[in-house]
Amino acid sequence: MLHTFAIYVDNKPGVLNRVASLFRRRAFNIESLTVGHTETKGISRMTVVVDTDEYGARRLEAHLYKLVPCRRVDNITSSPAISRDLALIKVAATGEARTHVMQLVDVYRARIVDVSPESLVIETTGTEDKIDSLVEVLRPYGVIEMVRTGRVAMARGITPARPIAPRVPPAAGSDIGGDVSNCSV
Repeated sequence: MLHTFAIYVDNKPGVLNRVASLFRRRAFNIESLTVGHTETKGISRMTVVVDTDEYGARRLEAHLYKLVPCRRVDNITSSPAISRDLALIKVAATGEARTHVMQLVDVYRARIVDVSPESLVIETTGTEDKIDSLVEVLRPYGVIEMVRTGRVAMARGITPARPIAPRVPPAAGSDIGGDVSNCSV
């Protein structure tokens, strides 16, 4: 089953690598990954889609909380949520085929963002199924190139927002983990 995680992280260099490495080390394949700024300065939000069972999802969430740059992890798989994907599709289109492609674009409520003598570039936003369907009907005309953003998702309605707690660096010489004399290195 596909699980969707919203992960709030510090907007710092290397954070994406640390999160992706955690998935790699635990042998989980990331199906989709998007990252962007949030409404809070210095915080980015990752939307990660991974194929796992419920036990694996709980394990991933626990491991993500152990990473220092992770501020909050929400598994929004079972929550009512809105999810979208964006795609740019370059299609070979000349003559009569161009007219047919333009009609298909209208049916799918997509839009043409670039026109050249030999091709059209189509922008579409929607569910992954809608984009897959559009790609399949455009395939006979000749899909030259395609790029997709991956899933972005947000829980519907007003969810009890847990604040993103600021990270407080430990004071110099403080002992975070208790007695350090019995820690192994």
